[in-house]
Amino acid sequence: MHRLTHFNPAAARRQHGISLIESLVAIVVMALGILGILGVQMRTLTDTSTTVRRAQAIRLIEDLSERMRVSPNALLSIKDYESGYDEKGSALTASDCASAACTPAEQAKYDLKQWKTTVEQTLPGGQASIFLAPGETVDTNRRQLGVIIAWRENEREGTKTDAIDASKFRATDGTFIAGTDTANACPTDKTCHLQYLPVAARCAPYDNGSGTKTFYCS
Repeated sequence: MHRLTHFNPAAARRQHGISLIESLVAIVVMALGILGILGVQMRTLTDTSTTVRRAQAIRLIEDLSERMRVSPNALLSIKDYESGYDEKGSALTASDCASAACTPAEQAKYDLKQWKTTVEQTLPGGQASIFLAPGETVDTNRRQLGVIIAWRENEREGTKTDAIDASKFRATDGTFIAGTDTANACPTDKTCHLQYLPVAARCAPYDNGSGTKTFYCS
């Protein structure tokens, strides 16, 4: 015996489509998914920007290294390349060595002014510190310069500082000790890149009259 089911038009009308609550839940879930995708995208863009800035900092340090390499007296005037964060390229006074002959000290100041100006123009909030290697304390044995380039990242203030301290160096027993200059650390709210540059003397061959070529190093 079949049981007859009565058709209820009102109930049929209530079951058409989806309810308002279901629609709101779907919208909320979709919005959360979109926000998650946007967050990942923004993090990726920030990481990409950091990589690009660091590559620019490395290239700028290579530029300074090339300037010192072509200078015949860079090693003799190594102390003239010292410069702190507070010294801006635009504020440095230097002779125009591109149009007139300069002394080794003037050439160092000219290179420093040109290079620091480039750092400030290339990186956002760009700053640079050049210092004598802390492990080399005897002037006649100095062969390295330390270079720190700092720049501002797209981070909130007070949330980003690199823990770079160039005042420490490794002793012969493997421990780290502080050098004579303790001011060379990454500034607050900055991202930094630290690199040490070897400063070599330029050597030229000459004949002292004996027929044997020797090398003179400035």
